[in-house]
Amino acid sequence: MKANLYALGAIAIWATLAALGVSLNHVPPFLLTGIALIIGSLLALPFVLRDPTQWKIPASTLALGIYGLFGYHFLLFIALRHAPPVEANLVNYLWPLLIVVLAPLVLPGLGLRPVHVLAALLGFAGAAVAILGGRGDAGGASGWAWGYLPALASAVIWATYSLMTKRVRSFPTAAIGLFGLVSGVLALLCHVVLEPSATLSGRDWLLLALMGLGPLGGAFFLWDKALKLGDARQIGILSYLTPLGSTALLIVVSGRPLTWSVAMAAAMIIGAAIVGTRTR
Repeated sequence: MKANLYALGAIAIWATLAALGVSLNHVPPFLLTGIALIIGSLLALPFVLRDPTQWKIPASTLALGIYGLFGYHFLLFIALRHAPPVEANLVNYLWPLLIVVLAPLVLPGLGLRPVHVLAALLGFAGAAVAILGGRGDAGGASGWAWGYLPALASAVIWATYSLMTKRVRSFPTAAIGLFGLVSGVLALLCHVVLEPSATLSGRDWLLLALMGLGPLGGAFFLWDKALKLGDARQIGILSYLTPLGSTALLIVVSGRPLTWSVAMAAAMIIGAAIVGTRTR
């Protein structure tokens, strides 16, 4: 139960990412990611200053953290640039499904029961309804774009990163700050090499601070605690609340009315979460 609460906290924070991203869509994506990840890493400082050994982790564990935080955002932002954003997000939101179905392959001792498969499929269908319904009358273009490939790769990276944190030697949750710091520096290097320079306003810095302390910072710490304490299959099912919350928040921010598709998605996703968290 405690693990699910940590997971729900991370999911609630991640739901703000799209709305913050819309407000910062004029900021080059690697610059945005780098600054936000570095700000998020500062949340670990009180624990590290008290006990510096919390950042003394094996190089393989640090590599896993960079793989997850940097690799995921690197591929996701490439996908959002080279494919229609709504559809790219839909492909990216395969990661909760992948967590559920890959858990028995990555984590010894776990089985995949029919109830988990049913909940995963129901949750993914609800996520699809939430995201595609969120398009409303935007009239987004459909069709193949090569950006779907990095979107799929980003989903694979986040799912495997989440599962592999349970396979490596136990590390303090404060080490997530080191993952974010190194990943943020790498993202800033990508900005210098790949993107034009940009001037940030005071409002930009405020929104970047919110993003860093929230979806690109605090949420990672809560997610790690959830994975350390809970069943990855159940947490994967609960993750389907992320696209629903994100879409609902975007509707509020944009002033658009609630649609039947969002209501249907809510019922499907909540139902999947209830079914998927059954342990017997």
